[in-house]
Amino acid sequence: MGRVLCVVNQKGGVGKTTTAINLAVGLAKSGAHTLLVDLDPQCNATTGLGQTPADTHPLVADTPLKPALRQPGVDRLDLLPGSRAFRDVEALTHGDERHTARLRHSLSNGLNGYDFVLIDCPPSVGALTQTALASSGEILMPIQCEYFAMEGLAQMIDVIRAVMQRRPNELQFAGIVLTMYDHTLELTHEVEGQVRDFFGEIVYQTVIPRDVVVSEAPSHGRSVIDYAPRSRGARAYVELCMEVLERD
Repeated sequence: MGRVLCVVNQKGGVGKTTTAINLAVGLAKSGAHTLLVDLDPQCNATTGLGQTPADTHPLVADTPLKPALRQPGVDRLDLLPGSRAFRDVEALTHGDERHTARLRHSLSNGLNGYDFVLIDCPPSVGALTQTALASSGEILMPIQCEYFAMEGLAQMIDVIRAVMQRRPNELQFAGIVLTMYDHTLELTHEVEGQVRDFFGEIVYQTVIPRDVVVSEAPSHGRSVIDYAPRSRGARAYVELCMEVLERD
């Protein structure tokens, strides 16, 4: 398997799923065989690519994973859909040992042949997120350029550090990406300065602007790269994709 990136932030509404979708599409369009895994019970990565959630999450069902994969209309991109079923959410979120072991095995060994696997995690630091982190090689964290961007970040970093200590030299930061960036706001520049001062070179140079078409695209079941390819948001995600490829 190639690179496995866990897209994670415990805070909702920071552009986590939007980043997972558009980065997956961008990587696939670059020629990389890419898989997007939807682990968020809200299933926004699934619906945002025009697919319906699974009746039973493929990581819970006792069936092979590959038949459950969806092709969302982008060459070289596969999707492992999420599920909103309460029993699946309970099994995945609360760490049923059998399902946790299956998740870890599947993400580590069961889905070979991809250049990139992106895992869209729930906005939490719970058991499911921790298992996804433990099954990944890299962490990509979107951070919103607003006042509460740093709120709860220390807890997220503590969880990541704990997983890194259990897996020395196996898990690393792919990078931090600043989202909902409005260059006209002084607050945006203040947040950017704080994040770059604290995290240094792991912060991507690319920032994702606040752009209405980025929010509109999922309602059409498409990435912004396909929905509005000439928009500022699409260009930004293409540039982010290039940075991710360069950091290989």
